[in-house]
Amino acid sequence: MERTELVTLKTPRADRLRDPRPDRPRDLRADRPREPRPLDARPRDPRPLGGRVYIETYGCQMNINDTELMEGLLVDEGFVSVDAPERADVILVNTCAIREHAEQRVRGRIGELQRHRKRRAGLVLGVTGCMAQRLGPRLIEEAAGVDLVAGPDAYRALPELIGSIRANAIERGQTLLGLDAEENYEGVDSVRREGVSAWITVQRGCDHRCTFCIVPYVRGPEKNRTPEAVLAETRRAVEDGFTEVVLLGQTVNSYESGDWNFATLLRAVSRVDGIRRVRFTSPHPNDVTPELLEVMAGEPTVCRQLHLPVQSGSDRILKRMVRRYTSEGFLGKVEAARREVPGIALSTDVIVGFPGEAEADFEATLELMRDVRFDDAYLYKYSLREGTPATRFPAGDFVPDDVGSERLERLIGEHRAIQREINESEVGSRREVLIERSARSAGDVLGRTEQNKVVAFPGDPCRIGTYAQVRLTGTTGATFMGRPC
Repeated sequence: MERTELVTLKTPRADRLRDPRPDRPRDLRADRPREPRPLDARPRDPRPLGGRVYIETYGCQMNINDTELMEGLLVDEGFVSVDAPERADVILVNTCAIREHAEQRVRGRIGELQRHRKRRAGLVLGVTGCMAQRLGPRLIEEAAGVDLVAGPDAYRALPELIGSIRANAIERGQTLLGLDAEENYEGVDSVRREGVSAWITVQRGCDHRCTFCIVPYVRGPEKNRTPEAVLAETRRAVEDGFTEVVLLGQTVNSYESGDWNFATLLRAVSRVDGIRRVRFTSPHPNDVTPELLEVMAGEPTVCRQLHLPVQSGSDRILKRMVRRYTSEGFLGKVEAARREVPGIALSTDVIVGFPGEAEADFEATLELMRDVRFDDAYLYKYSLREGTPATRFPAGDFVPDDVGSERLERLIGEHRAIQREINESEVGSRREVLIERSARSAGDVLGRTEQNKVVAFPGDPCRIGTYAQVRLTGTTGATFMGRPC
């Protein structure tokens, strides 16, 4: 998944701006706006496999949705979800492999979690997700105390494996790493406990194989769910009280299933009774089609917000990245989106310091940022990932760390100035906001507009999950202040 847009936790800004793949954990039981169907009300028979399970999640929305899947699978087998590791018999750390720093944080966290064995001698500690798939048995060897490692296609086997370890039927240190070209987790009822949006995975894996990206190697090739399954899950989300859904995929708009393409699916989801907002992430610029823009313009529940990951403004670097478009072609997509969907907000991803990037290449990126003027941007310094094609570039092509950091700071400064100008031009306007959570300032809540812009305004936390009309009264540059209309 190239990036994900609604998760914006505070992270260090040394090498990125508002990293959408945060490397601090998400507790999926915090700040919930509603109670889903009670776990103890789900029909099941108590089984010896059961126990108390705590899942800690790092990374993108796909990982959040995977945690919801794991929790659903475990609950159906008699496990009970708890909100703190000290209460758990089983601790799972669901991981990201996009950046080295995220993996280092997970390694440190695994060490911290070992202390819970003092009170629970039979504790099972497992690592799941992309980092687990990438490192496999190395995690068992390098991180003392890891009892199991499971990749993204192995979650159906987790309940039985955990039960067998707890019953001492098998040794600890087990791995589940097979990639399954057919595994879409159909029939699994996700347990949604966080936020006001229902994340619905429509596609897993990726066929694009950009040279900087580890995703195809840890999640396998692209595989798409059936439209019937996606629509059924959307209806279940509405039954659980969600009015906003986010369709997820590594390159979500390349979705195909039979006669359905992504535009067809998006239109059908947007028309499900009870849906008020539909978003999707992350699209690939090549698959932004006239039909997709027509759906975005014509369906009132589809948000006027589009993420277009450009990665670089240099054609030479784009070719090295195997992005399969040029800067001119990308600008054509931007022009079409703004022409066909008036008022659309655009965001992007950019990597600086990619192997071979000269100053002229970086200047081309700066120029593209000035030309497009994105509403938001997720900016990174290139991070070498073992196993990706970019590792095979000649050693002399790699940009020195200090040069990459300096370029990133310049890019951040350029983007922030543009973003401030755009947001200042919106002050005084009226927006509908979906209230997400309490703000840090007493008496305020935070919500998002249709264009995915954050607004803080006076409000009652009891209204989380509902909508409010808000007048934008000011901006910090990245976020807005407002007052209810």
